[in-house]
Amino acid sequence: MVNTYIEFVKQYPILSSAIQIGILGTIGELMAVRIRMGKWYYFGPGPWKLPAKAFVWAFLGITFKYVFTGFYGFVASITREGWWFSAAESNTYVRALSVSFFANIIYGPIFTTFHRFTDNYIEKKEMDWESMKQVWWSLIWLWIPALTMIFCLPKYLQIGFLALLNILLGLVLGYFAVRKK
Repeated sequence: MVNTYIEFVKQYPILSSAIQIGILGTIGELMAVRIRMGKWYYFGPGPWKLPAKAFVWAFLGITFKYVFTGFYGFVASITREGWWFSAAESNTYVRALSVSFFANIIYGPIFTTFHRFTDNYIEKKEMDWESMKQVWWSLIWLWIPALTMIFCLPKYLQIGFLALLNILLGLVLGYFAVRKK
């Protein structure tokens, strides 16, 4: 079973990214809402909202795969130019931290804002820019360290572990929302 998964991910990196993030990102979001509200809630009336959320997550999964690959090349390029730490060429951890840093400061705000806009559109909500500040700060204190760990893994496992982190994030967000009340 594990070998089948690994072969599928290696053979179909874009499709597997869409599937993994689409399913597990949606599950993580559902779990956060379940914990926060104390009941299962599928983003309001209408049969199309849950599939719309899953579609957005799947689309984001595709972008994650491109971003992960692209930022490895970005870090390698700026390192060769002498604009970044030379250790990023030879040290796995420094490379992983560098890719995570740039992915989160350049792509992170775009991704989180796009995701919030799509969520608000699907759920017919207004944009809450004040809460977006917390989301953007989480890119630094949560996602740079988390993605650094992920970028230390082989490339074919990175999206799968990111997808699993979406479930963990759903639990954490749900917990803090309940605790805040």
